[in-house]
Amino acid sequence: MRISRTRCTVSLGLAASLAATPALAQDQPASEITWADALITVVGKPLDVPLGDRAYSVTSITPDMLANEPSQRLENALRLVPGLQQFRRSDARSANPTSQGVTLRGLGGNASSRALLMLDGVPQSDPFGGWISFPGYDAINLAAVRVRRGGGTGSDGPGALAGTIELDSAGIRPDQSNVYGDLAYGSRNSIEASVGTSQSLGAGGLSISAQYARGDGFVPTIARQRGLVDRAAPYEQAGINLRFVAPIDADTELQASARAFTDQRERGFAFSDNSNDGADASVRLVGRGTLPWSALAYVQMRSFASSFAAISADRAAATQTLDQFNVPSTGLGARIEIRPSIGEGAELRLGGEWRRTTGETRELFTYVAGNPTRLRRAGGASDTFGAFAEASWQSSPDLLLTGGGRVDRWTLTDGRLRETVLATGAPLTTTDFANRSGWEGTGRLGFAWDAASLLTLRGAGYLGWRLPTLNELYRPFRVGADATAANAALAPERLQGVELGLDWEIFTLQLGATVFWNRLDNAIANVTLARGPGTFPGVGFVSAAGSFNQRQNLDAVEARGIEIEARADVGDFNFAAAYSYVDAEVRAGPGQAAIDGLRPAQVPRHFATGSVGWFPQGNDSGVNLTARYVGSQFEDDLGLLALDDALTLDARAALRISRNLLVELRGENLFDATVQAAISGPGIIERGMPRTIWLGVKLDIE
Repeated sequence: MRISRTRCTVSLGLAASLAATPALAQDQPASEITWADALITVVGKPLDVPLGDRAYSVTSITPDMLANEPSQRLENALRLVPGLQQFRRSDARSANPTSQGVTLRGLGGNASSRALLMLDGVPQSDPFGGWISFPGYDAINLAAVRVRRGGGTGSDGPGALAGTIELDSAGIRPDQSNVYGDLAYGSRNSIEASVGTSQSLGAGGLSISAQYARGDGFVPTIARQRGLVDRAAPYEQAGINLRFVAPIDADTELQASARAFTDQRERGFAFSDNSNDGADASVRLVGRGTLPWSALAYVQMRSFASSFAAISADRAAATQTLDQFNVPSTGLGARIEIRPSIGEGAELRLGGEWRRTTGETRELFTYVAGNPTRLRRAGGASDTFGAFAEASWQSSPDLLLTGGGRVDRWTLTDGRLRETVLATGAPLTTTDFANRSGWEGTGRLGFAWDAASLLTLRGAGYLGWRLPTLNELYRPFRVGADATAANAALAPERLQGVELGLDWEIFTLQLGATVFWNRLDNAIANVTLARGPGTFPGVGFVSAAGSFNQRQNLDAVEARGIEIEARADVGDFNFAAAYSYVDAEVRAGPGQAAIDGLRPAQVPRHFATGSVGWFPQGNDSGVNLTARYVGSQFEDDLGLLALDDALTLDARAALRISRNLLVELRGENLFDATVQAAISGPGIIERGMPRTIWLGVKLDIE
């Protein structure tokens, strides 16, 4: 993750990392920045933030805040947002990529993302699996991150059940010409390096950036449970990003982007390696005349591979059980939006969108004497076509009203499962799943009322939906001894929710609080059906140490809770705190009675973060400390395996040596707390990142 190198701002530290009030993100037009004595137009920005966003719960993370995140990784900066979580507590240096789905407000159940992450308007979830390839963003020069909670936002479309995470690439200033580079060395022979440049070209500009990271890794299994098979889990990741911006006429701008990344990891024992490679390209036209508009087209290409092993009870030997040697997928899409004028203090947004995903898992299974004997190929395609409208109206100086709706047509086609004998090619299973289609409607109503000069009350009600991923429909998977079968009959998830919040600001103190209730109907979860040993459909043999699960629709998951954010600046010190409480509960029918009333897997009740920073005279030399707490949560749907709560402390100290050179010392998990990330069937505990120390330099030449 690279931050925007804009010298009109100064580093305030991670302690100022959470802009609790939605209005903070609204005050400045997205295409402009303000110097002390001039207004400077920046090219490469999206349309302005919608007027109606003031009615919703929004957290903004600025480039300076990202710069002070000790791991320097986007995924860990996002963990500062109360209630935002990945399926696993470990990050992209040790987790399996398929576990890195993102959600908000306890709407869990499995690892698919229920929050929609977008980069410059392009949906970023994996076309096949719905997970987020976080190492792919480390090379990108970001200008801002905005997290909008709650579903039903018509312009965002399907997938934004729990909320939307918007990433905006940095713009380019007139006459900008800079070259930058970072280099850091850390614990366990870890290296991080990045290099890039932003150059203005006439009235447009070009940005090129690249990033590389590697490490010998740590042993994921906790010390007291390790055996001969356990070893460190190395990682190696790299990416490159190009962005070109050029005006077409006085009101219209062309924005073209391309990026590629590679991500190689291991899980800490033989036959546990995985790889995730991708390439994206997009073209966006933005019009800023009397009729603001934007048009976007994009393509995503992914290739995922992962190997799995069965480990003996004494952890002395690992035997390969599955080789998903290639999971290729493609995402295509287009989107258009116009904002016709409807009068002073009002805004209308109209648009349409199309998204298509295709993909297939190709895997070798049923190993005999160390060799695979069968081949499985399963996959399909999905399409969504949507149209939306949203209107916002400042009905009085104190009251903003907003509302919108969207209609989507979805299809699932070409679903298939093929299993053959490797030696002869003889078919074992030939299944063509029926094509399916349907219509879904979503909507959102909200208000923001300035009840007093320093106090704003806001509320919203919404409906949302999510189409099952191709991964959920067609790809089985394993975690340790446990195996989970796919389910081609899954129905779309549907959300309904309400929220009520307030934002209060006095001097340099800002406070935001939101209470919410969500009900996710047809929630997709990994449901335990049986214990091994035995041979089960879709996954094959499961040992006595494992369980057989299947992805199924639950009746519902209900989640209610509260989110609180606060920040304050006192002299050279910055303070920030955030807390989220989520009471989530499964509603299940007679066939799933064992989990009815339980908390969903991987959903803690409590999240909390707190930070303090000291930056004299607002310089970027200084120190900040960040504490994170996550409550206990269940590994499994039956609530039998509990992950302990965890408290970690991170720190960063920076010293600017000259205008162009900064030295920093960073520490993650300083007290080396054991962060339990997973528990497999036989009770083997996997941990997250241990204590990690970094020493680095940052060079910026203008």
